[in-house]
This record gives sequence, C-alpha cells and structure tokens, in this order.
Amino acid sequence: MTKVSDLRVAAVQSNIIWQNVEGNLAYLSKLLSPLSGSTDIIVLPEMFSTGFTMSPSVVTPDEQEITILWMKNMAADFSSAICGSIVFSEKEKYYNRFIWVDENGNYSFYDKQHLFSFAGEHLHYTPGNEKLVIQYKGWRILPQICYDLRFSESSMNVLGHYDILLYVANFPSARQYAWDHLLIARAIENQSYTIGVNRVGIDGNNHEYGGGTVILSYNGTPLSTAGKEEQIITYSLRFDDQMAFRTQFPFLNDIKVFG
Repeated sequence: MTKVSDLRVAAVQSNIIWQNVEGNLAYLSKLLSPLSGSTDIIVLPEMFSTGFTMSPSVVTPDEQEITILWMKNMAADFSSAICGSIVFSEKEKYYNRFIWVDENGNYSFYDKQHLFSFAGEHLHYTPGNEKLVIQYKGWRILPQICYDLRFSESSMNVLGHYDILLYVANFPSARQYAWDHLLIARAIENQSYTIGVNRVGIDGNNHEYGGGTVILSYNGTPLSTAGKEEQIITYSLRFDDQMAFRTQFPFLNDIKVFG
C-alpha cells in the first residue's frame, strides 16, 4: 500500500448501550455518518458493541458475525479502516479482541494480553500472547486494550518498530487521572503518536466513564482532546514530523530489554 504522509484519524468517544449488540451497531452507524470519505482510520472504544461485560455469553455467534460484517461494510462504504475491541468467541474460549478492518477487507486482530483481574476479567476471558503491528498506508500501528496501558513493556518501541500507539478502552472515571497521565508517559517514552479512545456514560454495573479521549504527539503534547461528553475528535498525523523528531532525539536506540 502506498505511503500516506498525512494520516487522518477519527477517535470516537461514544456512549455504549449495555449488552445490546444490534442497538449499538445501529447507533454507531448514525453517529459515524459524517465521517464518510473524510478520514483514514475510525477508532472505536473497547467492547464497543456491548460495554465492558463479564458475561461474554450474552453475545451470540450470529451477533459476532453481524459485528464483523458491519465493520467490513462500514470500512468499504467510508473508504477507511475501522477498529475497536469486541467480545469474541473462538474454540470455546472468549477473548477481548481488537479487530481491524480496512477498506479493502483486510482483517487483523489482537487479543488483550493484560486482563483486568480487579474486575474478574481473567475469569471470563483468555489472554492473548502475541503483539500485532498493523501495516496501513505506510504506517505501522501497535494496538493495545485498556489495562495494557498500565504495563510499559507491552508498548516498548524497540528501535522504533511502530509509528502509532493505539489504546481502546473502557477506563472508568474513578481512575481518570491514571488514564490521562499514563497515555502521556507512553507517548513520551516511545516517541510515538499515541491515541487513547475511551467511552462515556454509565454501564450496566453502574460504573461511570468520563471520556478523556485524546490524540497525542510523539513528545506527549495533546493535539486533539475530548471532554466528558460524547464526541468525535479528528487529527491528521504527519509522518515526516515524527521521523524528524526521532532523528533529532534518537532515544529509542537506547532501549534495553531485560529478562
């Protein structure tokens, strides 16, 4: 795929209807309609079709397939990639799976590695054991999911092997300070554009989510930010600017991997 120097990103900070796949897909179809033809990547929150549920069996096999088909259709119709995580069942196991689909139907996935044991996620889902670096329009993108944010080794950008660090989340208001500041830390330490997409609203367990979706530069500076309400933020990332910064400050060459 030909390299695009400026990559247009749309980060979707949405509310989520609790455990209602078809309702969420219908709602998102309307919410995203202004983005058609105007962006390269649409990023949705973690578990965008259900909310952060510990009852993965509420998603039927048919609903799982409907969600994947919806993503493929949206990507084709909007001429963009679309991504986010969903409840995914495979070989009698459940995963919190990040799905990436581009406008040509190319499909990639990443399974959340750090399951949120504080909420019992590890009791219902199987952790992933592989990283994924997506190649898209000449850019390299590393997807992560929510709790992964707390573990810097998960995103270690050894020798600059990726260009965009992408987090999708259901990060509650009670830990908003951690969300805001860990994202900045990850951008700075990895010298990478960093995108954090969170949800808003209240889920079926009465947990409140305060948004804070943000697009950060490779030096941690906010480029576009969302407040506490439902909102879509956009920004065009500039590849040459990031590479010039890494050349001027070649800190990634000094990363050491221990253990």
